[in-house]
Amino acid sequence: MLPQTSILLFFSLFFLSLSSFISSTILFNLTLPHQHPYPEAVVQQVQRSINASISRRRQLLAPGQSQCLTGNPIDDCWRCDPDWAANRQRLADCGIGFGRGALGGKGGRFYVVTDSSDRDAANPTPGTLRHAVIQDEPLWIIFQSNMVIKLRHELIFNSYKTIDGRGARVHITGNGCITLQYVSHVIIHNVHVHDCSPSGHTIVRSSPSHAGWRGTSDGDGISLFTARNIWIDHCALSRCKDGLIDAIMGSTAITISNSYFSHHDEVMLLGHNDKYLLDSGMQVTIAFNHFGEGLVQRMPRCRRGYIHVVNNDFTQWEMYAIGGSARPTINSQGNRYTAPTDPNAKEVTKRVETDEGEWSGWNWRTDGDIMVNGAFFVPSGEGLSMQYAKASSVEPKSVGLIDQLTANAGVLGGPRDNSVSISYGGEGSAAGATTANGGGGGSNDGGDGDYFGMIFGSGAAPTRLSPPTTTTILLSLLIILFLYTTTNHGGSLSLLPSFSL
Repeated sequence: MLPQTSILLFFSLFFLSLSSFISSTILFNLTLPHQHPYPEAVVQQVQRSINASISRRRQLLAPGQSQCLTGNPIDDCWRCDPDWAANRQRLADCGIGFGRGALGGKGGRFYVVTDSSDRDAANPTPGTLRHAVIQDEPLWIIFQSNMVIKLRHELIFNSYKTIDGRGARVHITGNGCITLQYVSHVIIHNVHVHDCSPSGHTIVRSSPSHAGWRGTSDGDGISLFTARNIWIDHCALSRCKDGLIDAIMGSTAITISNSYFSHHDEVMLLGHNDKYLLDSGMQVTIAFNHFGEGLVQRMPRCRRGYIHVVNNDFTQWEMYAIGGSARPTINSQGNRYTAPTDPNAKEVTKRVETDEGEWSGWNWRTDGDIMVNGAFFVPSGEGLSMQYAKASSVEPKSVGLIDQLTANAGVLGGPRDNSVSISYGGEGSAAGATTANGGGGGSNDGGDGDYFGMIFGSGAAPTRLSPPTTTTILLSLLIILFLYTTTNHGGSLSLLPSFSL
C-alpha cells in the first residue's frame, strides 16, 4: 500500500502545483517570468519619483541647487553631484519605470575604451568597445577621449554592462550597430547612435568563449531580442536603415528615457508580430524623450504588452505618433503632442490594420496630455476605468513643466542630437577616466595594457535571490518521491506504469 500511497501523494501534489501555477498565471496575467505582476504599481512609482523631484526643486532655495535641479528624477539623482565623475556607478540607482532594475556594470570594474577601431568582429582588439562589451564579468565602460566608432558588424553585448559616454563625445555608427540578444542588465548612457546599416554573413564574437555565425541584421540602431532589464538613457538616435530602437521576442523590463530621436521613418518597434504571444509580457517605460525633426511614425509602434508613455515632447510626425496592433495597453500621461500642418495627420494614435469593432476594447488612455496644433488622441477600452484611475503617474499640472523635464533630452556635454558634423577622436578625455598607465591620455593602438580600471566591491554582479519556479518545485517533489521509494521500498518504482520512448 505504501508505494501506491506515494504515487497518489505525488500526483496529488503535482496537480495541486499545476493548478496553483495556472491560477497565478491567470490572476497576474503573467506571460514572461521577468515581467512585473502589477504594472500599475510601477507606473505609480514613476509618479512618486516625478512629483518628489518637482517638489524638491521648488522647495530648495539655495542658488546652486535650484539651478541644478530640473524636476527630472533621473537627472536630479546624479547631475547635482560635483564629483559625479568619481561616483559614476551611482547612475545605476537612478532609473525609473520598468527598466529601473537594470544593474548594468554596477559593482564591476571600469573598462576604459582607448581604441576606436573595429578591425575584427571575431577576435576583438583589447581596448576597443567590442572587446569590452563581450566580457563575462560586470563592467562599467567609459571612454578615454572623443571618438567615432565605425562598426564593421553587429556589436553584440554580454550581460551586466554599462556604456557610459559622459565626459566624451562618442558616436557609434556603421554596420549592424548595437545588439542585445538573450542578455540582461545593460545600461546604455550618453552616446550618439546613427547611420546604422545591415550587416552579417560573418562570424561575430559574443563572449570570450563563443563566436558564432551571424545572418543579416536589420540595421537597427539598438536591437533587443529576448532581452530584459535594459535602460537606454540620454542617447541621440537617427538615420538608421530599419528602426532606431526595436524590442522583440519577449523582451521586457525596459526603460527608454531622456533621449533625442530625429530624422527617421520607423522610429521604435515594440513587439515581434501580432501572433507572437510572449510579447504580451513586454513592459516598457518611455519617459522624458524628445521626438523631433524628420520623424514619420512609430513613436512607438506596439504589439501586445504594456507601454507607459510619460512626459515626452512629440514635436513632429508625418503619419502618426503612437500606433499598435494585437491589443497592446497604451498609457499616455503628461506628454505634449504637436501635430503637423497636414490636416490628415492630426491624430496621435493609429490602430494598424484593425477594425474599430476590435480595437474599441483595447486599453488606450490619455491622461493630462497637452494637444497642440489640432492634435488629438483617440482613447479606447478601459480608459476611464478604475484600472487606470489608480495608474495615474503624472498630475495634469506637471505637463506644464514639459520643457523643463525634456530640456536635456539627448546627449549631454555637446550637441544633444546627431545634426552636427562629427570628427574622429583626439580631443579631451573622459572625466574620471584613467588608462592603464594611470594617465588621461595614451595611444589608441590597442597595446598590451590593462584596460580594466578601478574595482568596486567584489567585481561580481550583486546576488539576487529569485523565488522558486513551478519547474523547480515539481523537480523537488520528484526527487523526494524517488528518494523515498528507493530508500524504503527497493523495487517499488516498478509499480509505476512504463513508457516506451
